[in-house]
Amino acid sequence: MAFKRAALALSLVVFAAPAWAQEHAHETPNPPKNSWSFAGPFGKYDRGQLQRGFKVYREVCLTCHGMSLLSYRNLAEPGGPGFTPAQAAAVAAEYKVSTVDDQGQPAERTAQAADRFPPPLTQFPNVKPPDMSVIAKARGYDRGFPYWVGDIFTQYQEHGVDYIVALLTGYENAPPEGVTLPPATFYNTYFPGHAIAMPPPPLNTVTYTDGTPNTPEQVAKDVSAFLMWAAEPHLEARKRVGLQVMFFLIVFAGLLYFTKKKVWSDMH
Repeated sequence: MAFKRAALALSLVVFAAPAWAQEHAHETPNPPKNSWSFAGPFGKYDRGQLQRGFKVYREVCLTCHGMSLLSYRNLAEPGGPGFTPAQAAAVAAEYKVSTVDDQGQPAERTAQAADRFPPPLTQFPNVKPPDMSVIAKARGYDRGFPYWVGDIFTQYQEHGVDYIVALLTGYENAPPEGVTLPPATFYNTYFPGHAIAMPPPPLNTVTYTDGTPNTPEQVAKDVSAFLMWAAEPHLEARKRVGLQVMFFLIVFAGLLYFTKKKVWSDMH
């Protein structure tokens, strides 16, 4: 009887597998895992990568996406891209901000280091592209079992930047056979549902001055790292304090152990 039940279950799996595979043929795969300098308990941002990523954001992403939570002065703060205050002020001076003059009339002035990043260069009447200030922490994916178990011990928390890299490089020239996209959308392997309204970004138009190859993959990683810093600018300080706390707890536990032995030694 048990053998018949097992055979029946096996036959159901065999006959159901092709139908399930066809139904889930276009499911969204998990993004590939990348190597990041800021990953792990001892990770730190790569200053050169952050500066390249900022260049990509200014030349490509700023066309449609703003970063309203960042100020120009953040570029010169410890743990950031490593700009000097003068360089951050020079970047701000390239933009204009809306203000009000002495007569209460709308006006414009040159941006200062304390001002927020500029709004998108292109204004869309019916849809507002997402702000990118914290998008690296707002996006992510479920790595599933058993990978999440390893992530606990390695403290891997870079799911958001992995997703951004995969999204930027996951466009296809045409959808797979049998897939019909809604109007004004593009097929992206890693976007949920695959139909994305954002056109493929022109990553190959960015030119680096430090000799780094400007391949689409490299450009996508650089801007993703910059977005990670934008979402968590104090990451290095947080990890440094965390290590100090762990060291203190280890020493404190040792002191408690030897204190306990000393106090209870006379009780034997």
